Amino acid sequence: MKKHQIILACTGIFILLFYREGVGINISIFGVTLTLLISYIFQEKFVNRSHLVLVMTSILSCFAFAWYGDAASFFALALSILFLQFKTQDGKLKIIQVFPLIFLNGITSLGRIFMFSQWLPEGKIHNDFAKKLVAFVVIPVIFLGLFFIVYSFGSNHFSSLFTDYTLDIDIFQLVLISILGFYISFSFWNYWVPDACYEFNPKLNNDFDNISEVKNQSTFSFLDLDFERKSGVITLFLLNILLLVFIGTYNYEQFFEVVEKTNLSADTHERVNAVIFSILMAVGVILFYFKGGFNFDEKATTLKRLAKLWIVLNVVLIVSALIKNSEYVSFYGLTYKRLGVYAFLTLAIIGLIYSFLKITKQKTNAYLVNQMVWYFYGTILVCSFVNWGNLITKYNISVNKGVEPVFLSGLNFNEDARRAYFEKNNLDGKQVEADREKLVDFYQNSTFLSKALYYEFLNNKQK
Repeated sequence: MKKHQIILACTGIFILLFYREGVGINISIFGVTLTLLISYIFQEKFVNRSHLVLVMTSILSCFAFAWYGDAASFFALALSILFLQFKTQDGKLKIIQVFPLIFLNGITSLGRIFMFSQWLPEGKIHNDFAKKLVAFVVIPVIFLGLFFIVYSFGSNHFSSLFTDYTLDIDIFQLVLISILGFYISFSFWNYWVPDACYEFNPKLNNDFDNISEVKNQSTFSFLDLDFERKSGVITLFLLNILLLVFIGTYNYEQFFEVVEKTNLSADTHERVNAVIFSILMAVGVILFYFKGGFNFDEKATTLKRLAKLWIVLNVVLIVSALIKNSEYVSFYGLTYKRLGVYAFLTLAIIGLIYSFLKITKQKTNAYLVNQMVWYFYGTILVCSFVNWGNLITKYNISVNKGVEPVFLSGLNFNEDARRAYFEKNNLDGKQVEADREKLVDFYQNSTFLSKALYYEFLNNKQK
C-alpha cells in the first residue's frame, strides 16, 4: 500500500470506530490495526528481537486498555505503538528521540498536510482522466438526476422511496472526527524526522567514538585536567563524608527516634522526597565528572573509586528508604503513593547500577539515558497490566490496615472486593462510592465500542 492509501484507510477506520462513540474499546481496536499494519507493511525491516517484543507489548497494551480504559494503559498503548513505528522505520536513531519528535510532528503536521508532494503520488491529471470523469461520472449523474425528477412527478410511491426518510447524521461530529482521524493518521504514517536528529544521533551512542580527543577534554577552560581531577577527588571525598553523616542521621530519625503518630505520614514523605532529590543529584554528579576524559584517564583511579563509593552509599540510602516505606505499609496499609515510592526507588537502584557500569565500562552519558528509557517504558507497562487498585484493596483488608470506606471507594477497579467488604461490615463510602457506582453504570450502559471490558465482568451490583 502507498502512503496516501494507508493514511486514508486509517482515517476511514478511525471514523467508523469513533463516530458517535466515546473512548473505550475503539482505541484498542485502532491500536491493534496500526500494529498489524506496521507488522505487515514493514515486515522486511523486522530484523531483531526488539521488533517482535514491541509487537507483543503493543498488542498486550491494546488489550489492557480494552479491559481497564485508564490513563496508565493508554500511555502504555501509545508508547508501545510509537516505539514500534519509530524502531521499525528509523531503527538507527536512538529511541530517546521519539519524545521530541512526537511533540515536533504534533505541530508541524498541521502545515505538512498541505505539502501534497510529500504524501500524495506524483503525476499530473491527464486528459484521459478528465474524459473518464466526465463520461463515467458526470454525464450519468446528470441524466440520473433529470429522470429522477421526471419520475417523481409521475409516481408518489416512487418519490416516497427517496423522500420519506431523513438521514440521522451528525454532520458536525462527522466532520470533526474525520479531521481528527486524518490528522492522527497523517502524523503517524507520514512523520517527519529533521536532518538535525540524524546529525545529533552519534552523540547518543553508548560508546565514545573519538577517545583520543575525549581524553584531553576539560570541563572548564580555565582549569587543566590535573586541577580538575584533583577538584573532583576533593568534591567526591567531601560528598561521601557528607552522605555518610546523612545516612546515619537519616536512619536514626527513621528507626530509633520516637515520632508522634500524627506527624509520621508527613515526616515519612519529607524523608522520601529528600532521598529522591539526593539520588537525582547523585546521578547528576556522576554524569558531570564522567562525561568525557575521566573515563579514560589513567590518573583518575582515586576519582573512580570515590565515585563508585558514592554510588554504593546512595544504594544504602535507597535500601533504608525501602525498609522505611515497607514499615510504613505494615502499619498503615498500601496506597498508590507508597507503591509509587517502591517503583521510583527500584528505578533509582537500576539507574545507579547503570551509573556504576558506565564508569566501569567507560560508557557515554547517553548510555545511562538509553538504558533508563526502556526501564521507564517497562514501568509504564507494568502499571497498565496490573490491577493495583484491587491489589491494594485485598492487601489492606487482609491486614486490616487502610480500610477506611472513603479511601477504598476512591481506588480504581476494586468493585468486587470493595462491595463484598462493605456489605459484610455494613460500611458506606458516601459520595465517593456513589460516584464509583455511577461510573460502573455508565460503562455497563455504553455501546460496545465505548466500553471498558472490566466493568462487563463484575459481579452483580450492590443493591
